[in-house]
Amino acid sequence: MQISTNKRIEVIDITGKISEIVKQSSINEGICIIYTSHTTSAVFVNENESGLVSDIMDMLKKLIPPNAGYRHDTIDNNADSHMRAVLLGNSAIVPFKSSNLSLGTWQSIFFVELDGPRKRNISISLVPTTNSS
Repeated sequence: MQISTNKRIEVIDITGKISEIVKQSSINEGICIIYTSHTTSAVFVNENESGLVSDIMDMLKKLIPPNAGYRHDTIDNNADSHMRAVLLGNSAIVPFKSSNLSLGTWQSIFFVELDGPRKRNISISLVPTTNSS
């Protein structure tokens, strides 16, 4: 799946797109692995409430402020993006059953751009599981 981002830091709910991929597959039950291979982006699962999403981004800015004299900034001026990606992680695993994601009531899957705007690739892997009953 490819995403085009519009801002330097952007949080995008990709739950619908992932859900559609799962529904269109021939796999009824398994796990869905969502992975970004970019070192300045992330994937996470949490509640899609605008205040919470803003709070998460504010937390990252407080923990890792931009332009704080990081050594990597002498190369790309994006060290903060790399370090924020380390904290958030580059993948999520979500089980699915009957071709539906098994997310909690308030859970959504997010892609996070940390050094945009850019075109980003997200790998989606569906791994079937067997029901032992």
